[in-house]
Amino acid sequence: MKRLLKLLLLTVLAGSLNAQEEAATITIRKGEATNVALKSLGGADGAAATKVLQNDLQLSGVINVSVPERASYTISGTAGGGSLQGVVVDQRGQTVLQKSYSGDSRRASHLFADDIVETLTGHKGIASSKIAFVSTRSGRKEIYTADYDGANVRQLTKDSSISVAPALSPDGSRLAYTGYQSGYADIYLIDLASGARNRIIKFPGTNSGASFSPDGSRLACTISKDGNPELYVIGANGSGARRLTRTRGVESSPTWSPDGSELIYSSDERGGPQLYRIGAGGGSGQLIPTGYGYCTEPSWSPDGKKLAFTARSGGFSIAVKDLQGGASQIVGAGEDPAWGPSSRHLIYSNGTNLILLDTQSGRSTPIVTGLGKVTEPTWSR
Repeated sequence: MKRLLKLLLLTVLAGSLNAQEEAATITIRKGEATNVALKSLGGADGAAATKVLQNDLQLSGVINVSVPERASYTISGTAGGGSLQGVVVDQRGQTVLQKSYSGDSRRASHLFADDIVETLTGHKGIASSKIAFVSTRSGRKEIYTADYDGANVRQLTKDSSISVAPALSPDGSRLAYTGYQSGYADIYLIDLASGARNRIIKFPGTNSGASFSPDGSRLACTISKDGNPELYVIGANGSGARRLTRTRGVESSPTWSPDGSELIYSSDERGGPQLYRIGAGGGSGQLIPTGYGYCTEPSWSPDGKKLAFTARSGGFSIAVKDLQGGASQIVGAGEDPAWGPSSRHLIYSNGTNLILLDTQSGRSTPIVTGLGKVTEPTWSR
């Protein structure tokens, strides 16, 4: 429904846009990465694990896999038999990380990569996180999940109707989405471990675009049971709906602050859709100046400092605004941005692919391709 609301807004409000708006272009500055040497891991699964680990470290943006002569640290280990043993030593030969990981080699490599990133740089890694998205591969819009790098794609829903607006819980254990199995837009919740699914929000009218609070206990969503699509906060089990907004416009695409005390959302109450900030307990929405006449699909970074959103400037673009001051900057062409755990990386859709973008280095990597039209990514944290 988030997508449908956006298309409705585009049709009705396109004439109100300022044709003279110019997009700011982001200036990329390369940060310093920590140089490491990666020895090929031993064991039956060593070759596969080494490949995954090298890709994870390079995509982190804060680790550079280099030659031993330039490396400050050396990584080694073994993988096989359902486990991985990883070791990191510094230039003096002192061990700075030594840990064992159980499970398949890909998952273990992701966990090892995240521990390396955090140990050596203090930054949160992204390798063990999960993503979900909408794909038309089956001929209908269905929800799919994958690793952050696009591997292990799995079709989650087979509803044979319309399944859109997926939202992963921060820990990646649950997924909420908007489905039309009943003939109306309702919000469903899936436990990803068991596959159990429940229709948790089913008020008369439209129920769409759920977003998990940082602690996973609440959902923000759009509900029209009172006649107009308004923003609500409701328990993650579907109980205790509390209305936040009271406008003549359409409110959609809520995103939470890291501490769960505020939300940013899109509304067309003043004409073209703009972004507003409101307390999680309600109140008056405060307009966020972005410099664009059409703004949708906000995503609040986990560190609380940045806001990514879809801006219309000619075509649709991904913009990032520093919430501590400064103008919005265009970082890519596409829609539906979602911040990852690092507050450095974004995933967004360019229509046919999902793109992983390092917003500091400017590195852009297609991660999901060949699945028809791919949209609305969501990312665990």
